[in-house]
Amino acid sequence: MKKKPDKSLFLEQFGDTPQLRVFDFFIGNYFFDYPLTEISRESNISYNSLKAFFPKMVENGIFIKTRKIGKSDYFKLNIENNFIKNLIKLNWAIVKSDLGALENVNPLIVKS
Repeated sequence: MKKKPDKSLFLEQFGDTPQLRVFDFFIGNYFFDYPLTEISRESNISYNSLKAFFPKMVENGIFIKTRKIGKSDYFKLNIENNFIKNLIKLNWAIVKSDLGALENVNPLIVKS
């Protein structure tokens, strides 16, 4: 596994679990599809952890299988799913809220 990057605002707000890491990865990349190995690597979770919960999410319509290349199935976030639509809106609200908080900071006042 690669070095842990700084946590996103999404993960800071809701916690850092394997499922939320997958959501965090896909929210930023929801136009593209990925094989499980790349989802695992980019989400910074083990492949076995991903295999434990991912099929249930596909079954529930959160992710959809888009194609098969060789032995690899590719999956994409189902942006037609109401839960996913609301999750993306929530993520944008968190980002906008954080940006609004940053705009209210006076850059001339430096706290030591």
